[in-house]
Amino acid sequence: MRHLKLFTPGPIEVREEILQAMATPQIHHRSKEFSDLYAEIQPKLQKLLYTQNPVFIFASSATGAMEAAVINGVKKKCLNLANGAFSNRWHEITTMNGIPADKLEVEWGKAIKPEMVKEKLDTGEYDAVTLVFNETSTGVMNPLKEIAEVVKQYDDVLLFVDAVSAMAGVKIEVDKLGIDMCLAGMQKCFGLPAGIAVASISERLLERAKEVNRGFYFNLPRLYKYHLKNQTMVTPPIPHLFALNMQLDYILSEEGLENRFARHEKMAKIVQDWARKYFDIFAEKGYESKTLTCIENTRNISVADLNKELAKHYLRISNGYGKLKEKTFRIAHMGDLQVHDIKGLLALIEEILNL
Repeated sequence: MRHLKLFTPGPIEVREEILQAMATPQIHHRSKEFSDLYAEIQPKLQKLLYTQNPVFIFASSATGAMEAAVINGVKKKCLNLANGAFSNRWHEITTMNGIPADKLEVEWGKAIKPEMVKEKLDTGEYDAVTLVFNETSTGVMNPLKEIAEVVKQYDDVLLFVDAVSAMAGVKIEVDKLGIDMCLAGMQKCFGLPAGIAVASISERLLERAKEVNRGFYFNLPRLYKYHLKNQTMVTPPIPHLFALNMQLDYILSEEGLENRFARHEKMAKIVQDWARKYFDIFAEKGYESKTLTCIENTRNISVADLNKELAKHYLRISNGYGKLKEKTFRIAHMGDLQVHDIKGLLALIEEILNL
């Protein structure tokens, strides 16, 4: 049975070999076989993230890792940097957990600028900052490096980065940037099925977590005790770990990190040149995402109808997110999609819309 090939910003298309890896017979999660698997995955994730920090595996979506960051990492007050739906989620998670927080918000489509962050941190009110590196709802890639340089100036302020639609598609040098938690789900640039998340955890965050001591399922010091034994606190989704291990081998050894990052940049340029020719790009100029493009619907096409036509060819893109539905549409160029896939999709859209 044929499926719709996904050009959506998560879940994304998954290679057949990865799906087959998930059919590996089960092993017991308290066995040596599982510990060996976990131990094999760990240095690969560290290499991908350019970090010496432990990288935890969460049996949840990335939203769970976001919650783990704020419940473990905020003692005083959190500054949530918001410029889209998922950065707003950081604020919702923080406040719903009863943690004091302020939201620094800019218009959807605009980027968070480092000077804005500095102005807020100069007040001395905050001991944590949350940032969405690549805002999936708007296609804006925030200036992570510049914002991280600002946060570094404040010794007691931790930086939590949602890299959900960037990790494994864009270089993120966690240690160099001083990120205390860098998290992502697997269903985007990793090119894996949805179901698990990973997050690098700094020593500073672990120490802070011991002081605040919040939560059970996402309690980082508890998780760390198991991590040190190459175990997880609760039963993990073992099939996903077989797939993750295989995909990390492909990314690091077969394709190579620099080649992977370059391919994502090349696909982004193709889509964004096309978008400017026929429509426009929603993201502020200079801050366009390298993994997905949010296209402004300047021709007032029916995005829903376009997807119906694409479905006849077993393809799917994404409508605009939330309040941007039908005002924009999004094309993902991430994961294991190739240049020829992107060119074929765009040619078909041109044919359907008579562009």
